[in-house]
Amino acid sequence: MEKETVRIEGFSDAVFAIAVTLLVLELHVPDKDSIRNGNDLVIFMKNQWPAFLAFILSFFSVFIMWVNHHKIFKQIYSRNSAIMFANGLILFLVSTVSYPTALLARYFNGEASAVVVAIYTGIFVLINFAYNLLWFLASRNKKLLRPGITDAAIKKIRNNYLYGFPIYLIALLFSFWIPLVSLIIILGLWFFWALSSGKIEMNVTEDRNRKIK
Repeated sequence: MEKETVRIEGFSDAVFAIAVTLLVLELHVPDKDSIRNGNDLVIFMKNQWPAFLAFILSFFSVFIMWVNHHKIFKQIYSRNSAIMFANGLILFLVSTVSYPTALLARYFNGEASAVVVAIYTGIFVLINFAYNLLWFLASRNKKLLRPGITDAAIKKIRNNYLYGFPIYLIALLFSFWIPLVSLIIILGLWFFWALSSGKIEMNVTEDRNRKIK
């Protein structure tokens, strides 16, 4: 069966690359006239810690989203309009990550911290929803998936994305009371997505090997 999603994957990779590049624009170099010595530079960089935190969180979030996007399209072989629009929703949301990142970098250390963290966390709730939607639309018709994929593998991938959704919602709720806890939850989700995506690929390969035998 010929893979029909090559153009979708190529276009998606370009959008992810641009989204990551935009994040670094929020890391500012101080004006030359405001820095007299090394101590001034250190103080400036210390005051910029929300910007560094926002960049690190967003970079690795987008990177892990790209990894999962790559893995999900290893299982999707054909496309229809629904899959293309669901993928477009993912790309739209990923391309907007730079804006809440900028808000987080600028206002996290002030009175608006709860609002900016809620906006920042909210975008990842929507992204997770979009991933769930993409896999739902693809997996409801097995003919669109990799030949030989088992029902068990389909279920494992579905559960992987479903488990993340309530955790993102919890992070969103925490953002209104303890914003830092919300960001820590997002940090923990990095490890969840990184580890779970590897386990899914391993499990799918094992299912494929068992079917061949």
